[in-house]
Amino acid sequence: MESLSGKTAVVTGAGSGMGRAFAERFGRAGMNVVLADVEAPKLDETVAALTAAGVPAIGVVTDVTDGAAVDRLRDAAIERFGRVHVLCNNAGVAGSGPSGGNFVNEAEWRWVLEVNLWGVIHGHRAFLPHLVGHGDGHIVNTASMAGHFPGHSAYSASKWAVVAITEGLFHDPRLRAAGVGVSCLCPGWVDTAIADSARNRPEWAAPERGVEPTPMEEAMVAYVRDQLRSGMAPGAVADLVHDAILANRFWIFTDMQMVAALRPRLDAVLAAENPPQLGPGV
Repeated sequence: MESLSGKTAVVTGAGSGMGRAFAERFGRAGMNVVLADVEAPKLDETVAALTAAGVPAIGVVTDVTDGAAVDRLRDAAIERFGRVHVLCNNAGVAGSGPSGGNFVNEAEWRWVLEVNLWGVIHGHRAFLPHLVGHGDGHIVNTASMAGHFPGHSAYSASKWAVVAITEGLFHDPRLRAAGVGVSCLCPGWVDTAIADSARNRPEWAAPERGVEPTPMEEAMVAYVRDQLRSGMAPGAVADLVHDAILANRFWIFTDMQMVAALRPRLDAVLAAENPPQLGPGV
C-alpha cells in the first residue's frame, strides 16, 4: 500500500494500550478508523479523543469471541466508510488466574484461546473475503514474542497459534493474487495494562472460590508487571505497524535482542537435539 490517507482501518482491542495507539497513528496518517473493544467506557473515551482531533472515527462494542459480533463490526465499518483496507486483529488477554497448583486451569485456557486465537479466526472469516474482493488491503495480527518462546500456558499456546496461521495466511495464493498484505506483530515488553486483563474475564472463566495463587504464580505476575512498566511505549509500536503496512513487511518485531535469543532453540531444532532452556518470552 503506497498510502493510507483516505482509507479505513478496523482495530480490535482499540480502547487502550497498543490498539488505541494504532488507531491514533492511523488517524494521523489520514485514515478513517473503526475502533472495537469489549469495554464500552474506554472505547467511548478513545473515540471521543480521536474525533476531537478531527479523525473520522466510530466505535463498535465488540466481543471478539463472538463471531456474530465480529460480523456486525465488519458491517458497521462498511456501512459507515464503504470499504475496509486495514484490519488489525489486536484484541488480547493475558490470563494469569490462579491454578491451585494444577498444570491446566481449563476455564482460563478456554477464555484466553477464545480471545487471542478465535478473535483472530473470526476476524479472518469476517473480513478476508471483503479485503480480497476489492484487492487493496492489509491485515495485521497481533501475536507476541511468546509465540516463539516455549511456554506451558494458554497465552503461549494462543500466540504460537497466531504466528502459525498468520504465516500460513501470508502464503495463501488468494491473498497474493489479490495483492492483500499480511503482517505478524510479535512485540516484546510493551507498557500496557494487559496484566490487568482479568478485569474482562467472563464469570464462567473466573477462578474457583478459595483457589489462591501459588508463590511461583505470584512471583511471575510481579515479574511481568515490572517488565511491562519498563517496556516500549505503545506509540512506538504503532509507528512500526504503520511502516510495515506501507512496506508490505511480514514480521514486526520490537526487540531484536529477544529475536536473537531464539537462536539456540532454532539450532537445536535443526540438529534434532533436545530443546535448550531459554529465557522467558512475553
